Amino acid sequence: MPEQREEAAMSVERPLWRALTGYRAITTAYAVGLLVLAWGDYTDSGRPGVAVGYIAVLVVWTALTIRRTLGADRCTPAFLAGDLTVAVAGILLSPVADPADAVTPTLPSVWVAGSVLAFAVKAGWRWAAVASAVVGAANLATAGFGRATVHNVLLVWLASIAIGYVVEVARASERTLARALRIEAATRERERLARDIHDGVLQVLTMVRRRADAEDPAAVELGRLAEEQEQALRRLIHGGPPPGADALPAPRCAPNPAAPGHRAVEEGADEGETDLRALLARREAARVTFSAPAGRVPLPAGTARELDAAVGAALDNVWHHAGGPDGSGGRAWILLEDEPGEVVVTVRDDGPGIAPGRLAAAEAEGRMGVSLSIRGRLREIGGTATWESVAGQGTEVELKVPKR
Repeated sequence: MPEQREEAAMSVERPLWRALTGYRAITTAYAVGLLVLAWGDYTDSGRPGVAVGYIAVLVVWTALTIRRTLGADRCTPAFLAGDLTVAVAGILLSPVADPADAVTPTLPSVWVAGSVLAFAVKAGWRWAAVASAVVGAANLATAGFGRATVHNVLLVWLASIAIGYVVEVARASERTLARALRIEAATRERERLARDIHDGVLQVLTMVRRRADAEDPAAVELGRLAEEQEQALRRLIHGGPPPGADALPAPRCAPNPAAPGHRAVEEGADEGETDLRALLARREAARVTFSAPAGRVPLPAGTARELDAAVGAALDNVWHHAGGPDGSGGRAWILLEDEPGEVVVTVRDDGPGIAPGRLAAAEAEGRMGVSLSIRGRLREIGGTATWESVAGQGTEVELKVPKR
């Protein structure tokens, strides 16, 4: 699923596992190099066979388990236990291989830190503390409580706890971010559905309510039902289901594709480009004047459709407040400007204008023509929407969208 791919892509654990895999390979080679350099000491006063046997086991174990440290799902508890056993066995075999203590490092040397770090990355700081305590006890048992030994034991113990704690914090942050992304995606989908409802069902319900014939009882009843459905839908998509919403029947009406603001937009893939000029030109009508550059105005297909829908929502507001599109009142002008870095669409009307504070009040009432159908669409495609209105002189809506 896309969400799972997105969460996997942003994981901070993956580089830690890769670093651990590289660390184990490098420290294995380092342990082999130490054996070669100290070979004379082993042959003079030790048991080289024990040293060679252990290093051979270490190399084979590291090679066979290299894929185990590429991710948390492969790093099983059985592997961690086996890895820690190999590390502790190497420490305990060091005095056997070198009774005279001529070779200062233990047989696995710094390789044992990789075993402890695997616990830290896989299980967090608590298990890392346990694993480092086991390794530290093995070191103290073989080398005694010398200053250097105690220093190294404490250093590994503190480092493993710190790394384990950082991993736990990173995982918690990832979970929080993943939840936030899911909530954001759900919110965007809710807004998209709300816009579709507003641009279709709610507009038709409003039209039915306004055109109900007061002299026809059936029409009056139809208008009343349309008004109830409209109010219920507005409450539902604005702030949650209203009381008794389950009992409300679903409206059986569809938007009129011939009406301005509801003209059909060609379906197509979001890939490629679309001529915005051609889309907006279809909104020209008897009371709508459209002006644009002579040439094409290409935009990404999805961006062009959303901008065209926002223009349709702006025209709906014109017909709602300034008069119907059938010529009974109100005119609108659409101006398309193709700037170097952005596209600007201006929708102007000669209606009564918008009273101060009316936009905020309409949003609070659940009327989403501005908040979702226009502002919401522009926000999702990276654009902006601004309003200028003077009482008695109409309203001007300016929509700006970057080309890329």
